[in-house]
Amino acid sequence: MAVPTQREVDEATLRQHVDKIVEGIRANDLEGLKQLYATDVVSFDVEPPLQHEGIAAKLKNWTNAFTFFQAVTYEVRDLTLTVGDDVAFGHCFGRLSGTLKNGTATSGMWVRATFCFRKIDGNWLIVHDQVSVPFDISSGKGVTDLEP
Repeated sequence: MAVPTQREVDEATLRQHVDKIVEGIRANDLEGLKQLYATDVVSFDVEPPLQHEGIAAKLKNWTNAFTFFQAVTYEVRDLTLTVGDDVAFGHCFGRLSGTLKNGTATSGMWVRATFCFRKIDGNWLIVHDQVSVPFDISSGKGVTDLEP
């Protein structure tokens, strides 16, 4: 049996990292999510403003999302990773859904997500992420009913 290469080990670690994001979101676990991001993370999220800087801003986005749900689900599809020695990036589709505080179930919407990781003191952390939806050029409105 072949010994895995460092890149294979790192890719497996990064896949687990994304799984931890999913687990943290489902559990509304801000402390767990905080451990996955660099303190100076820069996030281009679907929620204004255009850029969120630092871990506090990133966690505020998750706090805002959690206030709408009594039970939240998060799903990732088609995760692709490219791994270097101390930087890596990945992209996937993600869907946040669940039961709203008023009891209404929502299937959510699919978004496009990109993660940029850096190995800091031996640990992979997210230093940048971007979440987006496509938009209709003629109307200028986001298109939120697409599925992967």
